[in-house]
Amino acid sequence: MLTLDQATYDAIVAHAKRDHPDEACGIVAGPEGSDRPERMIEMVNAAGSPTFYEFDSTELLALYKEMWARDEEPVIVYHSHTATEAYPSRTDIGLASEPGAHYVLVSTREHGNSEGPVEFRSYRIVDGEVTEEEVRVVPELPQSQSRSAS
Repeated sequence: MLTLDQATYDAIVAHAKRDHPDEACGIVAGPEGSDRPERMIEMVNAAGSPTFYEFDSTELLALYKEMWARDEEPVIVYHSHTATEAYPSRTDIGLASEPGAHYVLVSTREHGNSEGPVEFRSYRIVDGEVTEEEVRVVPELPQSQSRSAS
């Protein structure tokens, strides 16, 4: 199950709507091994496409270096679908390289960038196998016990 706070949920949805009709993409980082999505990073869709997303390789490398320095890992890898349901495409499955991450898809096909609900779903993708998981949105995440003050 993916548990995330309302602010992060709202920020992912807002990013997907803002970038519509192109696909939006990004990562939510958290402390290594915690499964806590704490820090959202909007990424540029280098493909600039309504049917495909691609992280900019320079931006992605810089983000991974920053996460390593902060003892973080990608907890959520998200992107939007603008014309189809929130289910991973064959391309999405092939690009899934973080077996520990939650892959969130947001479909903006019904309302585009206007007000209205979106389809928000999460999956685990390991070795090409897709498993949908429950999404639980909470007002805020409980305080982390494992993170020391820095």
